[in-house]
Amino acid sequence: MNGVPGVPAKAPASGEPQSPVGIDELLERVRRGLDRVTPEQAYDIAESGGLLVDTRYAALRERDGLIPGALVVERNELEWRLDPQGSHRAPEAVSHDLRVVVLCNEGYASSLAAASLRQLGLRHATDLIGGFQAWKAAGLPVRGAELSGAE
Repeated sequence: MNGVPGVPAKAPASGEPQSPVGIDELLERVRRGLDRVTPEQAYDIAESGGLLVDTRYAALRERDGLIPGALVVERNELEWRLDPQGSHRAPEAVSHDLRVVVLCNEGYASSLAAASLRQLGLRHATDLIGGFQAWKAAGLPVRGAELSGAE
């Protein structure tokens, strides 16, 4: 394989493998290609027909709640569910032009996920800066959160 999904390959012409890259450098490279959004911008995108995609694992969703209207997709199924041409696509995955905002818990894994969606041709895919925790801190709608003081 040549390169890392979402990151321009810098392999030598001879085809030798790339030098290893740390996760911080990978995130920096990936994020340069994304127009990341704030919670308020994500809310506006959802209100105007875009799709919020929550990739947090079940325990976090149970603990902290859900964003009303967000599509919940486990990270390991994301590409299959959002590929508009795929046989396993979600009904919401209607077009490569769809505005998609991926969110995780704190906004790290979602950057890598959004870059992967861009590799599928979802050119408007991006992620939420600060993830679900930033959404919640901004006072935007959340439903079903436990009130047991899990914070």
